Amino acid sequence: MSDPIYEQVRGNPKFAQLVKRRGRLALLLSAIVLVSYYAFMMVVAFAPQILAVPLTEGGSLTVGAPIGAAIIIISWLLTGVYSHFANGPFEQLNNDIVRETLK
Repeated sequence: MSDPIYEQVRGNPKFAQLVKRRGRLALLLSAIVLVSYYAFMMVVAFAPQILAVPLTEGGSLTVGAPIGAAIIIISWLLTGVYSHFANGPFEQLNNDIVRETLK
């Protein structure tokens, strides 16, 4: 591609909208994952007795195990959320930008 095409794309208001929306979503999802992981690690480091409580009387499975598993599952689900937006509204905006640029 040549420089005029890049300038056309960058000058398109839909491109600015795409970059802004995609960036906000990525920031939000990243913040959710990072806060959950780091909060879990802080509890493990500074208050492990909270996570060491058994789920059942006399059981060996503690509260920490399902919480850790839930954090991993939430990360997978948030990846699905991003994929949904990437293949839906973001893809539509991208197609609009390409269509307008090729005119």
